[in-house]
Amino acid sequence: MTNAPISFSTVIIDGPGRNLLNPQVMAKLETDLREAGADASTRGIILTGAGDVFCGGLDVPAIKAGADPIPFYSALISILKLIPTLPKPVVSVVNGDAVASGGALVAVSDYAVTLADANLGSYEVSVGVWPIVAQVPLIKRLGARVAIQNIASGEPFTAQEALHAGLVNAVAGTTSELQTLATTWLTRASRAGATMTTGRPSVYELEQLSLNDGLDEAFKRLSQAYANG
Repeated sequence: MTNAPISFSTVIIDGPGRNLLNPQVMAKLETDLREAGADASTRGIILTGAGDVFCGGLDVPAIKAGADPIPFYSALISILKLIPTLPKPVVSVVNGDAVASGGALVAVSDYAVTLADANLGSYEVSVGVWPIVAQVPLIKRLGARVAIQNIASGEPFTAQEALHAGLVNAVAGTTSELQTLATTWLTRASRAGATMTTGRPSVYELEQLSLNDGLDEAFKRLSQAYANG
């Protein structure tokens, strides 16, 4: 008897220019993420960008041309909140620059692998704008001390700097190696089986609590699980 191959879903960020995010692009991205999370045949989600860029952030040119910025930020926040709640592990496959809100998407993923020539993180300060939304996932992932090196300078991390900071798990020299690294992380995560459905979101939920409150909440969940048989 041979084991069936493990299946993963790929969700692609496909926007104008450098895969910029506008409300329409983000609506599709959120729908695709939800569908992948609900797909019983898949064990993990690969998030990547179309072409040779991961994501260049919000579609600022559209906003400067007169589009209302609030729907842009509302849609972004919805996705950044969604990803940690999905019942499947998510790996960002950074096939090119992941900057501004693109860096935030990387930060909310469970795992991230990147090409060696990609830049990751915030650049907004370099053009006189503070990344008030995009900074939040970076701060949560890296801690304020490390995150501010990028945020307050406006200089994105190089791939090696991102690895050292903890924003990515591995750096690849080729696209083929990048894909192999991504599936390696998801294959390892797939060993969790059905426990991933509630276990993964619990990591991010418990992170919000103090040590004592986290332990109390963990005991509460454990007791409920045993009570429900």
